[in-house]
Amino acid sequence: MQIELSSDARPLNQYPLYWAECFGTAPFLPMSRVEMEQLGWDSCDIIIVTGDAYVDHPSFGMAIIGRLLEAQGFRVGIIAQPDWQSAEPFRALGKPNLFFGVTAGNMDSMINRYTADRKIRSDDAYTPGDIGGKRPDRCSIVYSQRCREAYKETPIVIGGIEASLRRIAHYDYWQDKVRRSILADAKADLLLYGNAERAIVEIAHRLAKGESIENITDVRGSAFFIRDLPSDWIVIDSTNVDKPGRIENRPNPYEVIDDSVCDTSPDNDTAPAANVRLDGKLAKVQQKLAQRLKTVIRLPSFNDVSRDPVLYAHASRVLHLETNPGNARALVQNQGGQKIWFNPPPLPLSTEEMDYVFGFEYARVPHPAYGDARIPAYEMIRFSINIMRGCFGGCSFCSITEHEGRIIQNRSQASILREIETIRDRVPGFTGIISDLGGPTANMYRIACKSKAIESACRRPSCVFPGICENLNTDHSALIELYRAARSTAGVKKVLISSGLRYDLALESPAYVEELVSHHVGGYLKIAPEHTEAGPLSKMMKPGMASYDRFKAMFEKFSSKAGKEQYLIPYFIAAHPGTTDEDMMNLAIWLKQNGFRADQVQNFYPSPMATATAMYHSGKNPLRRVRRDSEEVIIVKGEKQRRLHKAFLRYHDPANWPLLREALKSMGREDLIGNGKQQLVPAYQPRSADSYRSPRRKNSNRPLSGRARKGRFLTQHNGLPPRR
Repeated sequence: MQIELSSDARPLNQYPLYWAECFGTAPFLPMSRVEMEQLGWDSCDIIIVTGDAYVDHPSFGMAIIGRLLEAQGFRVGIIAQPDWQSAEPFRALGKPNLFFGVTAGNMDSMINRYTADRKIRSDDAYTPGDIGGKRPDRCSIVYSQRCREAYKETPIVIGGIEASLRRIAHYDYWQDKVRRSILADAKADLLLYGNAERAIVEIAHRLAKGESIENITDVRGSAFFIRDLPSDWIVIDSTNVDKPGRIENRPNPYEVIDDSVCDTSPDNDTAPAANVRLDGKLAKVQQKLAQRLKTVIRLPSFNDVSRDPVLYAHASRVLHLETNPGNARALVQNQGGQKIWFNPPPLPLSTEEMDYVFGFEYARVPHPAYGDARIPAYEMIRFSINIMRGCFGGCSFCSITEHEGRIIQNRSQASILREIETIRDRVPGFTGIISDLGGPTANMYRIACKSKAIESACRRPSCVFPGICENLNTDHSALIELYRAARSTAGVKKVLISSGLRYDLALESPAYVEELVSHHVGGYLKIAPEHTEAGPLSKMMKPGMASYDRFKAMFEKFSSKAGKEQYLIPYFIAAHPGTTDEDMMNLAIWLKQNGFRADQVQNFYPSPMATATAMYHSGKNPLRRVRRDSEEVIIVKGEKQRRLHKAFLRYHDPANWPLLREALKSMGREDLIGNGKQQLVPAYQPRSADSYRSPRRKNSNRPLSGRARKGRFLTQHNGLPPRR
């Protein structure tokens, strides 16, 4: 087998259109034969099977991929949330001429279906009527098997976040064991991981030209089965790769560069690399990049990682070290007799390509087949706009970076303003309020490494932990300009920012914080310190509370200057790896001292492929080199201890007081039991939880004070990628 990778990418809008482009743009991608006939189609070229309801909006994966393929000239049909009990619903649109594209939807199906306590959810925000149970567990596997049953010879390509985060042997929280790659279980032909626009367009055109899917082995961001390793590649065992040592050591890994030669203009992310002298260590790294395109790293096999948690942690660390598309090498893993090859990650989209993807004629509403049924996920995003992709925060509990990458991909200001006008003119119910301009993180728009050369060579998992990298350009001026232009658009009354704010990064631009606080906060701003204690924060890769305190002071200063009463709402995670009972106790004390009362909280959720999940399963810290005798991580696994950590976040709930009293006594902290202001829980227990009234809320008709209001709405961040 020959595998030839390229370091270049063909622009998405430079492919010759497929012949079916003569049918034009459909008002909605068809979900039935009747709709196909109305469009004049006798067949579909590609059929997308999805676990979400079909909403023709760029926040929904099936809509983006479907409209992109349509723009390439292909006829694309949608089978949304089919009954999986038989293959018949998968024959609804007939046999696709090219392939089935299978996705679980915008969320991993297990996270969508189960809580962090492994209890079944009764709702599903991506289903009409918010009804749970409309998709199977491990959705991509079941759908792929049914597609194969429906049309045996039709190629199957799986993608989306479920496939992306389960592409290698991975720990499955719900079964409490390591499962093999989802590609092996689904028996699909190809797996696409990350944002797959480049890959899916190339695959569609190559299949349309008659190429066999077995021969498509050179597409970045793809995984597939191989029999033998290619003879012309360099094969390296993963144990020879894991030599970076501690990530906490922060000397600049490259020569100091001259900032004056770096092009950091806000609308020029496609500019050539800065003319930096590539001497010293950087020059050597650059010289090896070409060789990396013909190098594959052999990970420990599925059998090895499933039996040995230390090898699992090691494999997780190596995977995360190979995520920068500028220097990542291919990976290969034996999956019980089968070898799965993982090409390096896809190259980021340019601004022009991002504008192309978000500029299609989306209907921006659910498919008419759903009638008036409410789809909560759509209601949440219908007046919001995604301005960028990716995140360089590297939080260990989050999988955004593993899916979207850590290089920020930006839309142009003009494209974003056009979408605001489209919402104003076409979306039913618009009242003049844009609910969000953001993405995975609110304030990473147009922020990147000062040098393309350094960015391509860097292997750090985060640009902001344990401190902000000196090579990161933290200029927020492009975002400030965007905010001003957005709220100046005719018909727009207010532009809110609802995406998570990276406040340690925002501190680098007081002008941005003032702009945000003065014009774009609707009374409450949610931020995520996640914890107050150094132990768990170091495992989360989050900044200390000093950054929070500085941001809080800045927030209050600018709120006062603007004459507004506004409050910060901090999110916290309970039971994260590295968290002791004492850590949670100290967090609870901080909450009480600051007047916060959390109404909704959630424990750490071990999502597939996250670094923190590797900690949870192995008890090792993959943020450092993994050895048999390396650092052990405190893990909170038992039901009682997880319940205790959650109870500390809701120290004010009488139902939690017996558990907290017992814990405080065993910890030797009986001084925190009593009725004083400095004590955590009362010494007495009310007859029932309903009979207890907080001193602040004796008169239910009395407006809440500022502190009570901000505490009432404090909710818990679950550490998962945002639902989009």
